[in-house]
Formats: sequence, structure tokens, C-alpha cells
Amino acid sequence: MELKQLYREIVNEHNLHPTHRGIMADPTIVLRGVNPSCGDDINLQLKIENGMIADAMFDGSGCAISQASVDMMIDGIIGKSREEAIALAGKFMGMIRGEGSEEDLEALDEAAALQDVAHMPARVKCAVLGWHTMEEALESFHG
Repeated sequence: MELKQLYREIVNEHNLHPTHRGIMADPTIVLRGVNPSCGDDINLQLKIENGMIADAMFDGSGCAISQASVDMMIDGIIGKSREEAIALAGKFMGMIRGEGSEEDLEALDEAAALQDVAHMPARVKCAVLGWHTMEEALESFHG
């Protein structure tokens, strides 16, 4: 199977069958992220326990790229510390700017399926919405 086709299937799977969509009973942090240019609107919910992201969920609506991206991001940050999650977001942003190394792509796991978004300027805001929201939530959290 061609790599681009595999990436499309990964994005479609996360969009159509997101693992982390829903409402969390008692999140530690909730932050809304909005991309008015595309209509993407998410509520990111994070549960922080012992300095680690113990769980995360999202709800809201938006295009396939924004919804798949936030679901893949959550896959990557559960079990990570605040600092590790923010560093992962930095790797994702680097990839979107076309600056990601092979090591960064490996660290991003399935989120690396969005690397071609770098060539679609209109879709960049869609792909980074969840990541920016997560960074903002974690940077403002002092618990």
C-alpha cells in the first residue's frame, strides 16, 4: 500500500471512529479551542494525576483533519508528563512547518500521518488546533 494512502486511512479512522471523543466526568483542566476559519470547535478535557496526564478526552465538531488530529494527539499524550506533552506538541509543530526529523516523526507515531498538511496552508490551523489547545491548557496549569 502506498504511504499516502495509509496516512489517509489513519486520518479517516481517527475521524470516523475517535477513541477519545466524549465527556469526562471530572477533568482537571477543560479548555475550548476554536478555529473560526474552518468552524472547528473543540473542548479538550485533561485529567492530571501525580504530574502525569492520566486521561484525556475531547468533544465538539469540526473538519476531519481537526478531529483526527486531536484524537491522535490524545493517544500520544496519555501517560506523559506536562513537559513531555508540550515537547511532543513542539515536534508536531515542527513537522507541520516541514522541519521534523525522522526521530520526531517516530515520536509522533500516528500523528505523523498529518505531515502532508505542511503543503496545505489552509488546513494547518485545523491540524494544530488540538495541539495548541493542549499546550495552552498545560502551560496555564499549576497543580
